[in-house]
Amino acid sequence: QVQLSESGGGSVQAGGSLTLSCVGSGYTYSSACMGWFRQAPGKEREGVAFIDTDGRTNYADSVKGRFTISQDNAQNTLYLQMNALKVEDTAMYYCAAAFFLCGFRPITYKYWGQGTQVTVSS
Repeated sequence: QVQLSESGGGSVQAGGSLTLSCVGSGYTYSSACMGWFRQAPGKEREGVAFIDTDGRTNYADSVKGRFTISQDNAQNTLYLQMNALKVEDTAMYYCAAAFFLCGFRPITYKYWGQGTQVTVSS
């Protein structure tokens, strides 16, 4: 069965950096569209970045130029490099896998990790 597990979250000051990782199992990593999402308290889950099966990447406007999504297919690992973090980036971050479509809509993704908390302080 498909399993995803995130790590790398933590607390950081504004302007700092973090790298999130998501290890997947139970499927061929390169066959899935992989996305990063986040959800802050009281807010809806929103797409941050995704990488499709051709390796093309897309970013939400709010993180363009600051976040970088990448993957290591040999290691079945997805990454999110987050630089120049802002207080408003504070949220629970989730990785997700989709096998038929790709995009920023959470409903597109069938499999989700448990999340990793990112807290940015001023």
